[in-house]
Amino acid sequence: MDKIAGLAAIIECEGDGYVSLCPELDIASQGDTVEEARRNLAEAVELFLESADLSEVNGRISSEAQS
Repeated sequence: MDKIAGLAAIIECEGDGYVSLCPELDIASQGDTVEEARRNLAEAVELFLESADLSEVNGRISSEAQS
């Protein structure tokens, strides 16, 4: 059975665009609109999860949980 985890997305206006951050995984992205920043962050998180070693993912999540 697969586990489904919820991850936070923080999106803030910065200059003429938007910066997006997933604090649990320490991954950031950006876009010209809120929706573009969200989509770009989702893609960055997906690519990270597809390629990262499981110990790296668990390490990042554990570090965030301890903060």
